[in-house]
Amino acid sequence: MHFLDQAKIYVRSGAGGPGAVSFRREKFIEYGGPDGGDGGKGGDIVFEAVAGLNTLIDFRYTQHFRAPRGKGGAGSNRTGAGGKDLVIKVPVGTQILADDEERTLLLDMTRVGQREVFLKGGDGGRGNMSYKSSTNRAPRQHGTGWPGEEAWVWLRLKLLADAGLVGLPNAGKSTFINAVSNAKAKVGEYAFTTTRPQLGVVTHKGREFVLADIPGLIEGAAEGAGIGDRFLGHIERCRVLLHLVDAHGDNPVDAYRIVRQELEAYGADLTGKPEVIALNKCDLLDGELTEALSAELAEASGAEVLPISGATGVGVEAVLDRLIEAIGPGEPSPVPEQDEGEDEVEWSPI
Repeated sequence: MHFLDQAKIYVRSGAGGPGAVSFRREKFIEYGGPDGGDGGKGGDIVFEAVAGLNTLIDFRYTQHFRAPRGKGGAGSNRTGAGGKDLVIKVPVGTQILADDEERTLLLDMTRVGQREVFLKGGDGGRGNMSYKSSTNRAPRQHGTGWPGEEAWVWLRLKLLADAGLVGLPNAGKSTFINAVSNAKAKVGEYAFTTTRPQLGVVTHKGREFVLADIPGLIEGAAEGAGIGDRFLGHIERCRVLLHLVDAHGDNPVDAYRIVRQELEAYGADLTGKPEVIALNKCDLLDGELTEALSAELAEASGAEVLPISGATGVGVEAVLDRLIEAIGPGEPSPVPEQDEGEDEVEWSPI
């Protein structure tokens, strides 16, 4: 299954049905009078957040959604049937944005089962029965029905997770999430092996929480370098960030600062979130060098640094303890089903 987190669609609610022009025609009733019924209401456009979805790929192939219009009224003062509401199912965490320069937020679907009426269907037209008055005993006018509403909107998916993984490419994020959760992220000895966000459920000391891994950031990501910062939206809702720094890299302190600068350039108060810093791949260094790098990174960041090895599991327990402490009590975020083979297709922007 392809992963897509942005899509542009056209939606239109149904128009109201026309009212009827009708007169009673019954035996032995000389003056029957008008009996045309009103038209039915048009169908609404409704968005519903459902579990089990983690991509907007369906909206790449189906981009136009039109609710049916209401049926026309009939004689004997019968009202036309209303148009059926069109329910558009989206993943939990989907935002509906206006198609303008500011991308104004219109709806935010954050709960499983959440249903929101986005566009209301038009009201049905009046039948000639409703136009009857003391001075107009046989009206022949009727309403044609009110038109529905229409709009182009953007859908943007922001996955829901309790903790988010950040770091430079090859910092060991995929290895870490594979080691601590049920995720099956691709691991390779080259940059950007992760080309789409990955979710995993971590179980630790009787607690469960959702961990999100996003593609690595490089210097200039805010200006579009590498994959850019387009996937940072998936960690905006996280309660805590786990910052992995490659201990085997050229300069761990510079690596930490680069990622922090890109988070700050992105905005959305990502730098204001609680952060757990872990010096990864310490199994490749001796103890004395690991302590020296940890102390240097702690001085630069102003926070405690935990030396770990995602490959061997050394220090991972301590990191998970800190994450659970930062997440606090509460239910874990809902997790959509993950599809396998997530990197078998080439990533491309909208």
